[in-house]
Amino acid sequence: MVVSTLDKDNRFSGFYLPGPAAGYSELLTSPLEGSQQDTGLVPQPIFSFTVNWRLRDSETARTTVFLGQCYVDTNGEETLHALWLLREAANNPAEDWKATRTGTSTFTRIK
Repeated sequence: MVVSTLDKDNRFSGFYLPGPAAGYSELLTSPLEGSQQDTGLVPQPIFSFTVNWRLRDSETARTTVFLGQCYVDTNGEETLHALWLLREAANNPAEDWKATRTGTSTFTRIK
């Protein structure tokens, strides 16, 4: 992920850059939008962001929402722990059951 600095309203934007290790060659760089709590109020802020996936040669729509907390250790290193919910467009209500997936992710800053 590449994420912008927080604006005055604690919002950020950026891009999710899937790599070959992700195993999804159809994924393209996809936009993300999010926000977090004010670090002046909470030292380990809660955050959320949404990724609207761009897919190569696909008309399927996918969106993932991430919700988690940013932990900062004594050395100032940040780790994001997130729960995610991915929703894929279903063609009809009978296929709705298989259109949602959940999981967890941990993100660290690369300097």
